[in-house]
Amino acid sequence: MNEILLGKSQLQTTAPDIYLHARYGNRHGMIAGATGTGKTVSLTVMAEGFSRLGVPVFLADVKGDLAGMSQAAVLGDKLKPRLDKLGITNFAPSANPVVFWDIYGKLGHPVRATVTEMGPTLFARLLELNDVQSGVLEILFKLADDHGWLLLDLKDLRALLTWASDKDNAKTISAQYGLVSPTSIAAIQRSLLTLDSAGGDAFFGEPALDLADFMRQDMSGRGIVNILAADQLILRPMLYSTFLLWLLSELFEKLPEVGDLDVPKLVFFFDEAHLLFDDCPPTLQKRVEQVVRLIRSKGVGVYFCSQNPDDAPDVVLGQLGNRVQHALRAFTPRDQKAVRSAAETFAPNPLLGNVADVITQLGVGEALVSTLQDGGVPLPVERALIVPPTSRIGAITDAERATIRSRSPVGGKYDTAVDRESAYEILSQRTNATAASPVAGDGTGTAPAAAQSPGWGKAVSDAVFGTNRRQGMIEALAKSAVRNAGGRLGSALMRGVLGSLLRK
Repeated sequence: MNEILLGKSQLQTTAPDIYLHARYGNRHGMIAGATGTGKTVSLTVMAEGFSRLGVPVFLADVKGDLAGMSQAAVLGDKLKPRLDKLGITNFAPSANPVVFWDIYGKLGHPVRATVTEMGPTLFARLLELNDVQSGVLEILFKLADDHGWLLLDLKDLRALLTWASDKDNAKTISAQYGLVSPTSIAAIQRSLLTLDSAGGDAFFGEPALDLADFMRQDMSGRGIVNILAADQLILRPMLYSTFLLWLLSELFEKLPEVGDLDVPKLVFFFDEAHLLFDDCPPTLQKRVEQVVRLIRSKGVGVYFCSQNPDDAPDVVLGQLGNRVQHALRAFTPRDQKAVRSAAETFAPNPLLGNVADVITQLGVGEALVSTLQDGGVPLPVERALIVPPTSRIGAITDAERATIRSRSPVGGKYDTAVDRESAYEILSQRTNATAASPVAGDGTGTAPAAAQSPGWGKAVSDAVFGTNRRQGMIEALAKSAVRNAGGRLGSALMRGVLGSLLRK
């Protein structure tokens, strides 16, 4: 049967084994609990369970201990007593098929997206812009789309900002698209510099991530476990959370409707889930909630992992059908509120007693579990001892990581960056041509009188925006069509729902 053994009930029930049924794996879930209570073990058990069923998995390795899924478990002094306590006699250590990813390209294959694909909404969040600055960024993205200027990496966006900061260009943009003030452009440039200094430039570029490479199986039919090295990325929480939101948006946008399947097409684990919603603008949060609510029909299961179950908004929590709650400690008023909130989300079980009290009494490796059963009915909450994963729990050596990377089926595709013609090259050519043209007029190295006249800037602007640019625009459109014929970019309408929903 398509089910994943999560644990053994510690109550006197007729069904001691507690399973997560794969046909409800796309109904999302939550793994919560205080630090050190066993969340990582529960996550690993779920992830390798889905992998055995042929379901690809994506997860972020925040502490570096999920990389052990690439290695088989070792029957040591800690594991044997737990297996005996659980009554498991057929335990078979095994490694999982793993592909390592890393935005910085150090501990895995580089993960890249283009600025165009990210879209103005998510990019504004990444830069932590205010509403006015976000509106200016929206205008600049629209401008680039209209003129076929591809925004692939940060230098493309930087070149566009520099070009738009010219007084005459800014005046023409403001007349046709909306007000673009020098103050807002300067603020965006400063934020972009901060992002660049934080290593964000490594994320933007090509080859951009192809979602098909996340949804693979190995030769034996097991789903690939995609592990994102996030121990350094988590130090940049805005970049971490924006990347995950972009990835979820891309999945929602690109995958077809499939309804309920026997097993999901992909399972997505969000560790440190509270970062997704901290300082999230209301409009963006509504879109995230919409995606979480609707992506189930695309065959994607989303599982949030966090210390407190109330780290996610109520609308999101209402979509989570499978829950694993490890111990919480009610030391503060917020902790006490979190315990009560967690207790109220479970289907009651008369054999358990007061759920809120039990949550504070759980030991390491214990959890309250409720999963969807036949007909989508929640299982009355069970107190369970979580089974151990068949893979190693913990970090791996550099040599082990290198061996896994050398066997990767996608290394040759992503390890070498590509820099093709885009906005930076196009705008640089325009700037150079404009600067060289006046000097060539009389051979003296001095701009002719026309260049010094007030109308010169307008003439240059008209060459880009005005009615006299027909031939240039035909050529630009032709080049753009060639560039995009086999590509993944295209216009704003091709962005993920989180990046351009306002324009749809």
